[in-house]
Amino acid sequence: MTQTDLARVGDVMKTDLVTLAPTIEIVRAVSILLEAGVSGACVLDGEGDLVGVLSKRDCLKAALSASYYKQWGGTVADYMSPDPHVLDAELDLVSACEVMIASPYRRFPVMRQGRFAGQISRTDLLRALSLQWR
Repeated sequence: MTQTDLARVGDVMKTDLVTLAPTIEIVRAVSILLEAGVSGACVLDGEGDLVGVLSKRDCLKAALSASYYKQWGGTVADYMSPDPHVLDAELDLVSACEVMIASPYRRFPVMRQGRFAGQISRTDLLRALSLQWR
């Protein structure tokens, strides 16, 4: 099997995702993540463009601030990580694996022709690679 025969990120990414708007109050965003049982979400503006990622770590920063000031305050935009690292949907899985191994991030937003298309996690990638080589 050659690298051109390999599956692509876009073939295995998830598209049914929890996403957040940057204008949502952070306390509401935390509730959304907890209720959905997810550890983070891509942040999309009104046009559907990726503007950041909100992780549990970002939410912990908000919770710490809330404990100091005795109230939650701010929006997703105040706490999200802007300009996240992304993977292209056409990237082959082996190359995506190399990127993930070299990165501290557990999941990446996926872009297709400059537009947000989904997300791929380490688990998604490992599952796909394990099936591909059986």
